[in-house]
Amino acid sequence: MGSRNNTNGLDFILKGMTDSEEIQQVLFMLFLLIYLITVLGNAGMILIIHLDLQLQTPMYFFLSHLSFLDLAYSTDITPKTLENLLTSNKYISFIDCFTQMYFFYFLAITEIFLLSSMAYDRYVAICNPLHYQVVISRKLCHTLITGSYVLGFIQSLVIVLSMNNLHFCKSNVIYHFFCDVIPILFLSCTDTHDTEIIIFMVGSLNAMVSLITISVSYSCILSTIMKINSTSGKHKAFSTCASHLLGVTVYYSTGIFIYLKPKKSYSLGKDQVASVFYTMVIPMLNPLIYSLRNREVKNALSRVMQKREGSRQLK
Repeated sequence: MGSRNNTNGLDFILKGMTDSEEIQQVLFMLFLLIYLITVLGNAGMILIIHLDLQLQTPMYFFLSHLSFLDLAYSTDITPKTLENLLTSNKYISFIDCFTQMYFFYFLAITEIFLLSSMAYDRYVAICNPLHYQVVISRKLCHTLITGSYVLGFIQSLVIVLSMNNLHFCKSNVIYHFFCDVIPILFLSCTDTHDTEIIIFMVGSLNAMVSLITISVSYSCILSTIMKINSTSGKHKAFSTCASHLLGVTVYYSTGIFIYLKPKKSYSLGKDQVASVFYTMVIPMLNPLIYSLRNREVKNALSRVMQKREGSRQLK
């Protein structure tokens, strides 16, 4: 199960995380539970934001798109992983593999720029509150969202096209649970240096632009908060951006650990564990992070439930 003298017409084999059937069953139950929580949490956030008029603000507009990206992100990876854990069929076609990889990077890159937009939104809300409605207009919100999706679309296309010219005449076994760039590069029998440079440049540029935007925004936010005299005022101002800052920290720390390093530094065990956190756990945690620390979301959920109960009683 491994060696094929093929080019781009081959089927890949997703090796997964373990060969032990007992561990596979445990992982199946764990990943299924994570996926169900992810779907319910993110779909619930989207529904609450859509139904509650008090949440029709720029911050929740961005948050609804974050929930959509996390839901799509997890759905791109988890169902195929669950199938591989449950069955003996580990094959994935070349087209399906590269399609999965394309959407993975499209959604991930879009989320990077969305998180930057959310940081800018929090900066204006705290540092320039009197002009918030004017600066963060509906037009600007749609421009930032559209720009995030366009950048994600273009850059992920560049990554996939840079790999399309590679030939795979070695093993067809991908030592990973999904089609990711680095494990696939190991299978190529052609020089991958140019592809690695392109991927590194795209990743570095995205990280640099996004981290600079977020760092500058939160530096200004922190400076503004420190100038507030009352303790309650400081706490209220910080609480409005604490959830976003926590989400950004978790997202970037795992992403940088996996992707901004040379191919030779790839470690199968460590990187797979980090990838599980990156592709499954974070999409599950985001709605929890933003809802559990947010009184407005809790109040909105209560209002939606009361309206639903009221409509039942009228019937």
